[in-house]
Amino acid sequence: MKKIITLIAVFLLVTVQAQEFEYGLTGSFHQGSIAGVHDRSTGKFGGTLGVFGQIPLVENDIFDSAWLYINSTIEYSTQGEYARAEVNKFGVQKFNQDYVAMDVVLKYFFHQGNFKKDVFLFAGPRIEYMVRNDRKVDPAYDLKYNKINHDQDVNKFGYGVTLGIGLKVAQQLEAFLKYDHGFSKVYPDNTRNNYNRILGLGLNYYLNEK
Repeated sequence: MKKIITLIAVFLLVTVQAQEFEYGLTGSFHQGSIAGVHDRSTGKFGGTLGVFGQIPLVENDIFDSAWLYINSTIEYSTQGEYARAEVNKFGVQKFNQDYVAMDVVLKYFFHQGNFKKDVFLFAGPRIEYMVRNDRKVDPAYDLKYNKINHDQDVNKFGYGVTLGIGLKVAQQLEAFLKYDHGFSKVYPDNTRNNYNRILGLGLNYYLNEK
């Protein structure tokens, strides 16, 4: 958690001094996936809600002509998975995991000279901290499957990468499709690569678009 706070503080110290700093609200709808741990599992549908800020890395020769930005998002993300191993005997196994996450991405608009197009790409590192781990399973399920799943312990801190594509649909509104891929295990005792993977569709709303 201290690492997250430090990164947030550094980002704020840099951006508050930028004359062209823009900020707003962001939200998305997504489905997650953690492969290879629970039998017959599917990713949980969830969402994110957060704030973002960005500054241009190239000059605006004319109004709104910058085509490269550094953008950071801080969000609350609902994630997890549902499994159906012997569902007639144990019921549905529910693993609800919520995170506070932050990413810092480079945001690139396709352009020709000073003419910036509406389509953009973005990519960069992501970190997340688990703030809720609500495990709802039949105790008899754990007695049978724990020796296979090795899922009693979880890593609260995770890291990975965010990448995606977006479209500016109005002066203050952007739509985007993004994919988050973790590089740290959710369940450390499991030998398989059980990473968080999320595919989401969302919106950015600028509060101070010039």
